[in-house]
Amino acid sequence: MTSTFISISWIQLLIAVALVSVSGILSVYYKLKLEKDLIVGVLRAFVQLLTMGYLLKILFGLNSAILVLGLYLAMTLFSVNIIHGRVKEKNISYLMPTGLAVMVSYSLVTVLVTKIVIGAQPWWDPQYFIPIGGMIAGNSMNSLALSLERFFSELKSRRDEVEMMLCHGANYKEATAEIFREALRAGMIPSINSLMGVGLVSLPGMMTGQILAGADPEEAVRYQMVVMFMLVASTALSSILVLLLVRSRCFSPAMTLLTGRRKG
Repeated sequence: MTSTFISISWIQLLIAVALVSVSGILSVYYKLKLEKDLIVGVLRAFVQLLTMGYLLKILFGLNSAILVLGLYLAMTLFSVNIIHGRVKEKNISYLMPTGLAVMVSYSLVTVLVTKIVIGAQPWWDPQYFIPIGGMIAGNSMNSLALSLERFFSELKSRRDEVEMMLCHGANYKEATAEIFREALRAGMIPSINSLMGVGLVSLPGMMTGQILAGADPEEAVRYQMVVMFMLVASTALSSILVLLLVRSRCFSPAMTLLTGRRKG
């Protein structure tokens, strides 16, 4: 297949940026007050993606394992910070458990995919390791935030039920079993829904990007299948790890629920 890749100029990119004005117009007309967030989002996306593009260009040239893994570590730490900012829970310390769950799940799936599934040589080849790690971080980050938010909100709304079970001799795992399942389900559903709709409802970004760059559509499909399967695995693994680590922190040694306390 002959490559038909068309380069995008800076002028064409600015025209694409103008498409965001549609959202801005709607926000102003309906008084949604999202104009500031849109402007900040566009500027951040522009700066962050441009910076990442130049960093990857440098990494491809240097081919250094230390630099590649350093960038990967920075990406995972940023994802932990974003998750911590999204989940509104003040009584439970969940930053360290989230960081541990992120590092274990992201790294395990990324290394397995690059080394075993794709067979990259070396396994940390930045052409594969950084994009795959970034996709895993971005998707798993949303799932982790959903799982934690659902878990904490359910604990607060069902506090009386949990405390009653504790009073009747249940341990914290038994008292929160249903809440745990609901939170885990909340984190896994988005990736499963994407898996069910891919190809029929949507053409995902990686597949579309490869086709636009002139790759064989059949080859692009295979890569997209790998991406979808690894995202399902990473969201499930990261969600269950963070919930297992955080759940015990919600209770004191005397089995008192520490979140959702009544004021006064």
